[in-house]
Amino acid sequence: MSISDDIRTVFSKDPAARSKGEVVLCYPGLHAIWAHRIAHILWIRGMKLSARFLSHLSRFLTGIEIHPGATIGKRCFIDHGMGVVIGETAEVGDDVLIYMGVVLGGTALSNVKRHPTIGNNVVIGSGASVLGAITIGDGAKIGAGAVVVRSVPAGATVVGVPGRIAGPECIPQFADSGQNVMPDPMLRVVSRMLDRQNRLEERLREIERAGPGILPAAQEVTRVIEDEVRDALREVIDPEVGIDIIDLGLIKDITVSGTHVQVDMVLTTKACPLVDHLTGQVQRRLAGLKGIGTVEVRVLDEPWAWDRFVRQRDGLKGV
Repeated sequence: MSISDDIRTVFSKDPAARSKGEVVLCYPGLHAIWAHRIAHILWIRGMKLSARFLSHLSRFLTGIEIHPGATIGKRCFIDHGMGVVIGETAEVGDDVLIYMGVVLGGTALSNVKRHPTIGNNVVIGSGASVLGAITIGDGAKIGAGAVVVRSVPAGATVVGVPGRIAGPECIPQFADSGQNVMPDPMLRVVSRMLDRQNRLEERLREIERAGPGILPAAQEVTRVIEDEVRDALREVIDPEVGIDIIDLGLIKDITVSGTHVQVDMVLTTKACPLVDHLTGQVQRRLAGLKGIGTVEVRVLDEPWAWDRFVRQRDGLKGV
């Protein structure tokens, strides 16, 4: 591995790099890698003290601590680097990108293989800790701040504390394709719960409508319009989570009075930055439906106290 290859690696992985002089003089991650190569040679030749002292000097100058016994592959780049710690038995593959504050640490107190093995083309985000004699597969991504204590398969994405496998998965359609979107496993779980709840509500609604008796014609028309409104609102997506506002539970009530439709929408607060966006989307989506003349969208506060809000609104007492 030549110095020119190291410089090319910096340019390929850091868009902030402007010139070779800047890279050579101002990139502590590069300096730490160069110092480690010398220290590692001294280490494997039995010159332990000299290797450790050189590693200590490198830590003082760069803020990056790499034990001379660690194995670092080709074209490894440590971006920014302050606070990075790589343990003695750690093995880092080729083309790995490591950000600041990363710890490749050990959990055993005996002199055995106790640090992680990092595959090729792995990205480890800022502040992540990879602990123990585990293996991170080729092409994996470790999210910022994650704590990984179990092996990660190739190509997977890990986020959270403790680290959970959250990918690979498709990037939502509403996301900017130019951004590297980190998936959220908890959002996925909540989405499934909301979907299940919505299915149960739909079944309950069908059971209620299948009850005895025939509705008057006016009520039947009202019910048809309400169903059309509900179906139309499924096309209004909350951009923060990528779920439609029906499944997300943001629609509290739909009231049809002649050609007038009133939609009660529940948000965390009326100051929510998405209020104008969502209300505008609802009005535009419903304005084109047949049989609807005017649309009124009301935003209700206190999403965890809906019933109390309704009673207060209707003038009833009690909480």
